[in-house]
Amino acid sequence: MDPRAAADVYRNSSIENAPPIQIVRLLYEGSLRFLDAALREDAEDPHSKFCHFVGRADAIVTELRLAIDHSVDAPEVTENLERLYLFCEAELGQSGYERDASRLPGVQQVLRILLDAWRHIELEEAA
Repeated sequence: MDPRAAADVYRNSSIENAPPIQIVRLLYEGSLRFLDAALREDAEDPHSKFCHFVGRADAIVTELRLAIDHSVDAPEVTENLERLYLFCEAELGQSGYERDASRLPGVQQVLRILLDAWRHIELEEAA
C-alpha cells in the first residue's frame, strides 16, 4: 500500500472513531488554519487563494452552526453560540465578497475563544 494512502486511511479512521467533542475541536482548528492561510494571501489579487481559504473557513463555521443542538436545557447558550457563528459567517462572507482581510482577525478572535472553551470542556470530560 502506498504510504500516503495508508496515512489517509489512518487519518480518516481516527476522525471517524473520534468522540464528538474532539471533532468539534478539530473543526475549530481547521477553520483557524484556513483563516491563517487566507491572511497569508494577497486579498486583492484575483489569482490568489484568499477567497478559497475564506470559503473553507466559512463552510466549517456554517457546519458548526448547523450542528447546534437546540434541544438542550440551555437555550441562552445555544442562542448566543448561534449568534456568534452568524456573526462569523457574515464577516467571512463580506470579507470574501469585498476581498478584504480586515474582518478576519475579529473572526479569528471569536473562534479562538470558542476553541479554548471547547478544549476546557474536553479536558473536563477526560478527567
